Amino acid sequence: MMPGPFELIIILVIVLVLFGGKRLKNIGGDLGNAIKGFKKSMKDGEDKKLDDKENVIEAETVQSEKNDKDDVIEAETVDTNKDKK
Repeated sequence: MMPGPFELIIILVIVLVLFGGKRLKNIGGDLGNAIKGFKKSMKDGEDKKLDDKENVIEAETVQSEKNDKDDVIEAETVDTNKDKK
């Protein structure tokens, strides 16, 4: 059963008396900074994941271009060998 508004007010007053206003402000600030840090690290992780994906695509493209050049060189070599016979 959820506490009603009156019970919540009593709980908040007890917390305020136990910790004091200044300490609650510090706890709130620390909690806010922790949430900011978490969001920033999540965003950085997504950016790194995207960068890694782009690097893989770029590497595949470079490898594909290299394979195409190797095929052209191999075809020219075969043609040159035919001409010699």
